[in-house]
Amino acid sequence: MEGFDAIYYENEEENSAEDVEHAEVTLVPDPVIIRGAGNMTVFGLSNRFCVEFPSGLVSRVAPEEFKETVLRINSVLKKTLPVNVKWLFCGCLCCCCTLGCSLWPVICLSKRTQHSLNKLLEWENSYLYHKLGLHWRLSKQHCDSSSMMEYVILIEFLPKIPIYRPD
Repeated sequence: MEGFDAIYYENEEENSAEDVEHAEVTLVPDPVIIRGAGNMTVFGLSNRFCVEFPSGLVSRVAPEEFKETVLRINSVLKKTLPVNVKWLFCGCLCCCCTLGCSLWPVICLSKRTQHSLNKLLEWENSYLYHKLGLHWRLSKQHCDSSSMMEYVILIEFLPKIPIYRPD
């Protein structure tokens, strides 16, 4: 019974160790990468992306919403890439005569395609995916088999904001 009424003081070192243990660390999973699945690539941009639902998005987004977004992306690519290929073919034919200047229209059209895809993904993010804690973007990465670059769709997970923790 001696120690029943005694007051004990904890070391400050123990308190700081407990604070570290109780600190909330939000771990963000690795992003999901969707590679091009088409049979034609112009300046690293494939003519379509696969609509197969990746396992990393299970319980984060509905498969139907994912499929609709990828179909919208594919429809933009379907409209723009055939024109890019025609200009690329014409530019390659005239390349020797124009000292390479005939390839400028293809480069500008490719930039326009990337810009329209980025605008589409920005719209999708603002209206749907940011609310679900996801962020879609078009990203340039190395191909698996070679040192060439390709455009992929990168789906990143946004960290959750701890709203219950005081400032």
